[in-house]
Amino acid sequence: MSYYSKNSEFLIEQYNQIDSEEVHANWLSYLPNKPGLACDIGAGSGRDANWLAGKGWTVLAVEPEGNFRNTVSDNCHPNVQWLDDKLPEISKLTELNQSYDFILLSAVWMDLNAGVRERAFRKITDLLKPGGILVISLKHGDQNMQARNQYPVSVEELRRFASDRAIDILDVVQHPDKLQRDNISWETVVISLPDDGTGNLPLLRHIIVNDSKSGTNKLGLLRTLLRIADGAPGMVIQQTDDWVEIPFGLVGLYWIKLYWPLVDNTKIRLAPQHKPSESRGLGFAKPQHFYKMIENLSMHDLRVGTTIDKERAHLVIASIKDACENIQKMPANYITYPWGGNQIFECERHTFSNHIDSAWRIDMENLKAFGKFKIPFKLWKCLGQYACWIEPALLNELERLITSWNDKKSLVDYNKLFQWEDSTRETSRVRKIANNILQNPIDSSQTLTCTWSGKKLSNQSFDIDHCFPWSRWYNNDLWNLLPTTSDINNRKRDKLPTASLMMNSKGRILNWWKEAFTEDKLKPQFMSEASSSLPLVNETSSFDDVFRAVMIQRVRLRQDQRLVEWEP
Repeated sequence: MSYYSKNSEFLIEQYNQIDSEEVHANWLSYLPNKPGLACDIGAGSGRDANWLAGKGWTVLAVEPEGNFRNTVSDNCHPNVQWLDDKLPEISKLTELNQSYDFILLSAVWMDLNAGVRERAFRKITDLLKPGGILVISLKHGDQNMQARNQYPVSVEELRRFASDRAIDILDVVQHPDKLQRDNISWETVVISLPDDGTGNLPLLRHIIVNDSKSGTNKLGLLRTLLRIADGAPGMVIQQTDDWVEIPFGLVGLYWIKLYWPLVDNTKIRLAPQHKPSESRGLGFAKPQHFYKMIENLSMHDLRVGTTIDKERAHLVIASIKDACENIQKMPANYITYPWGGNQIFECERHTFSNHIDSAWRIDMENLKAFGKFKIPFKLWKCLGQYACWIEPALLNELERLITSWNDKKSLVDYNKLFQWEDSTRETSRVRKIANNILQNPIDSSQTLTCTWSGKKLSNQSFDIDHCFPWSRWYNNDLWNLLPTTSDINNRKRDKLPTASLMMNSKGRILNWWKEAFTEDKLKPQFMSEASSSLPLVNETSSFDDVFRAVMIQRVRLRQDQRLVEWEP
């Protein structure tokens, strides 16, 4: 007999001693104003289900303990319906195929052991409507947990589950035990399934989590487009109310950069079935093109703005063409809307010779030569706005799939496997430029100052700061790297400069750009990177144009990622 069954009468009386309004006062502001369909999982005495129903909600009360249901169900509010089901399976609840505006797990989570909680979280969040709210309360400090078959819980675990599922934690509220029991305290976690107002987040979640997959191609294409939308929004050819058109060559280029680290681990299978002697699930990776290319170049050579000599450029061009062909035939062809079966993405691939007579530059014009790739406008907007939430879900599903296709005993470093070129913080090339200015000034008037404080820098002590914090937005572009004092850089850390600080520092930023990147070799690279990652910039723009674009990008990062602002 369980603890709850054995003590049902006492527990019902105990739960009902305190009014729901008082118990849940700390998070109540997150309860949707418009009543809809709610689910109280682990409803116990029915106290909270009745309370919600009294506020106008229709409530499904889920409770596995028969003594609770039999004692309280007959006296419940008419808008409360009871269901005999339990976590982590909640199989009956799932079979109802219903989505909920609000789900409550009050004093339930500690009843689940750590081995089943991730599965339970997945099943619960699958029941939320877009924009829906999930509230989970966590109990800490109870000395009798073992006697009650309860387990330690933590907010950190829920944060990890939420990150893997592209779900947002809105708040964590701490509060004492309302029954005034010694050493017991509570934390309530308020969680939301993001809704961009268009239904595209649920569409993405369907492709990532639910759609059938015979390889990594679908997830690979989504991650490729996610990286472009977040890191290279300036590479849009044309945009309408319905579609965004980008160079097909850019999609092929990013696809290659995504799969490059996977090639380095030759023992990993990337599809459930493949010919071991051939591609391991990498149909685009041809020996005469892709594999030869990675022997002769580094991934860093594939940055937008880079110029590649003609002896190696034909390998890059051929590899991008192979990638585009694979994308058109496979993931773009099979990623469809769940309700209609129509393709989500449209491809137009151009043909041309791989052979060239001179060096070849990775830029908008040359990438357009491979064709056009069209993305629904609202989906493109969703990818750019919610990239920081979507990518963890993509990586989690990639890891799950690849693990299922490989020997469970083999140890895989997935951080290395899914490494992206710009997911490694890199300041060395700009540090060399700054060192050269400090050690070899053109004249006595040339100095280097801290971008944020204006203090004069010396070659013994200075740092290179990412203006927009790298840990929040992977970007090692030349325009984003600024010289500072070590003290200022340590204080700024992962924060976003305020608008007033940016404007006060404008003169120093422009002066640094002019001194560091005016050379014939560096300026084209600077402008190519800026035109790729910033809005409203092209390769003929001025440094002032780039600064204006930086200020616009700052607003986007502050709004989309809710970064903490900073100024010295």
